[in-house]
Amino acid sequence: MSYTDIFMWEFLGTAVLILIGSGSVAAVVLPNSFSHGGGGNWLVIVLGWGFGVFTAASIASPSGAHINPAVTLAVAISGGVPWGSVPFYWAGQLLGAIVGAALAWVVFKLQFDQNEDNSGTRGIFCTAPAIKGTGWNLATEVIATFVLILWVLTNPEVNTTLGYAGVTFVIMAIGFGLGGPTGYAINPARDLGPRIAYALLPIKGKGDALWSYSWVPVAGPLAGAALAALLAGALS
Repeated sequence: MSYTDIFMWEFLGTAVLILIGSGSVAAVVLPNSFSHGGGGNWLVIVLGWGFGVFTAASIASPSGAHINPAVTLAVAISGGVPWGSVPFYWAGQLLGAIVGAALAWVVFKLQFDQNEDNSGTRGIFCTAPAIKGTGWNLATEVIATFVLILWVLTNPEVNTTLGYAGVTFVIMAIGFGLGGPTGYAINPARDLGPRIAYALLPIKGKGDALWSYSWVPVAGPLAGAALAALLAGALS
């Protein structure tokens, strides 16, 4: 597969992932949405991100359905893709995440416009810790991503429809069991791309993008992925 093909499939898959994931959050956060104010908001968000992964991975199947720089890093460490292809995976994922976040804004633009106070809407796009403690927040992202990547690397059928269903349940399990402290980014592009979009989009009355925290959901998942790849390699 050419580098252009890798870029395009990862771009499309990641854009759909963020469109559905951020859309799920927007649906429960923004007033004047049919999903707003109902019970089980965290359930809706976790299910939305989980099924968003299934949809996105199915679309990006030709490129291996990484849709996550942490996955790409782990696969490269394990020898599954050449290192020369990694920048193309990462570029497609990051740009796809930016576009997907912008599309989620388009879908919910009327709700944003009708919302009197958008200062609390950053969470639609990117993560932040429930309790700030940089070291502990970083550890949470490392551990959560380690679980995801270890599952990916130890399941040879992951790049199949059944494998996509399996990783969907893993994402949901991480969301329910490990997502509370930091919002479980577990994907640098999923967090950084929408954070960039949030900073650029013309959302009236929005808050800041919290750039001081932005490195944690990038470094944590990459570190967790590397650790999982090294362990999987040592055990194989």
